[in-house]
Amino acid sequence: MHQYDPKSYVNDVKAAEIIGSKAQTLRNWRHLRKGPPYIKKGRMIRYRVQDLYDYMSAGRIDPSLVENL
Repeated sequence: MHQYDPKSYVNDVKAAEIIGSKAQTLRNWRHLRKGPPYIKKGRMIRYRVQDLYDYMSAGRIDPSLVENL
């Protein structure tokens, strides 16, 4: 696993690598207006690494805190 500076910006290929998906998934999510935040300048798309980490952490489930249904 690569270590990225949380303050840096990466393209969709590296962003997908960070979150464990494919770049096409991120492209689809952008089209559907979902997924992690991104920056667009002209045709250039960049993701802030900290936003990717935050996005993944937001989906974290701690089984010890989940109530039995």
